[in-house]
Amino acid sequence: MSTPFIDFRRELHRFPELSGQEFETRKRIKTVVSPFAPVRLLDVGKTGLLLQYGHEQTGPVTLIRADIDALPIQEVNDFAHKSRTEGVSHKCGHDGHAAILVRLAAHLAEKPSLKGRVYLLFQPAEETGEGARAVLDDPAFANIRPDRVFALHNLPGFSPGTIVCKPGPFTSSVQTLIVTFTGKVSHSAEPEKGINPAYLMADFTLKSGQLVNPDSRSEDFALITPVYTTMGEKSYGVSAGYGEVHLTLRTRTSQTMERLTNQLLSLLADLSAGTGIYITTAITEVFFASQNHADAFEQVRTSALKLGYVFTEKQEPFKWGEDFGLFTQHYKGAMFGIGAGETSPALHNDDYDFNDDLIEPAARLFLELIDLQHA
Repeated sequence: MSTPFIDFRRELHRFPELSGQEFETRKRIKTVVSPFAPVRLLDVGKTGLLLQYGHEQTGPVTLIRADIDALPIQEVNDFAHKSRTEGVSHKCGHDGHAAILVRLAAHLAEKPSLKGRVYLLFQPAEETGEGARAVLDDPAFANIRPDRVFALHNLPGFSPGTIVCKPGPFTSSVQTLIVTFTGKVSHSAEPEKGINPAYLMADFTLKSGQLVNPDSRSEDFALITPVYTTMGEKSYGVSAGYGEVHLTLRTRTSQTMERLTNQLLSLLADLSAGTGIYITTAITEVFFASQNHADAFEQVRTSALKLGYVFTEKQEPFKWGEDFGLFTQHYKGAMFGIGAGETSPALHNDDYDFNDDLIEPAARLFLELIDLQHA
């Protein structure tokens, strides 16, 4: 059965926008939430939106966050609400996360006597790891200072509506290492007169695999995924003089990430010594591990069980990254998951679609978390 919130989710799905480009998405959210009487509507983080409920400057302050950006993936689904933007689609469910927060706004509109303040954050650019930083650095956010922060993610592979959480790290620390190799071009018949980086690039890529520890239950979990490489041109008479290797790194903690990065840089230095190849490195798309505070985790568990939801305590962090981790570096809080169904296509798959049946139960769980402090 359709509801205004399901209809809105599907509208967002039809009109997806990439990270940092969510201007029309924000307009659509503003239009749909305005009847729910927020105290304030603030533009934040360039393309994000912040709603305030409650007037009191004293009392508890809670922030609930949803992400709103889409991915550069061509949708293969053929349902009525399929993406109308070529090469862009909501394949992580951020359209659903936004709809959950809109539903929560409707609930909060019926609670005019809130203690303290509640903020609903529609955050841009989660997929690039830039959105949380943009919000936290925005002067409009400077005076918010929440006591608690919460967020969720839908989880294909888990039974519908199951709440999944754990204390400590909930998602992994993730970043991408970009390495450039600059040698010297030459005729491909005379490679000795140039410096071709191909073998150094291959040696580095292969030896980086020796630093992998794929056991996600281990404190020393370390995953290195080659995601992109380029070298030379399609000019078969020219020996290449330039190349790049991009590796995405995943660990359980920031400390392990620092150690892994230093190991890779040391490996690079050893392998490139004496080759005449100039090396540069850069780090991009940094995601801090989402660290669930023990009290916030307990609030999620207590609220889920009070509502009669199935609750699962996960034993190890998820391997994917989430830029909500930057919020948990600054504020006490927790991220949790809600099962999207065992047969749902996986996140970032071209046939994925958000499970609309999650909108109401997820919004009610957030409302219960708010009531713990603000009723």
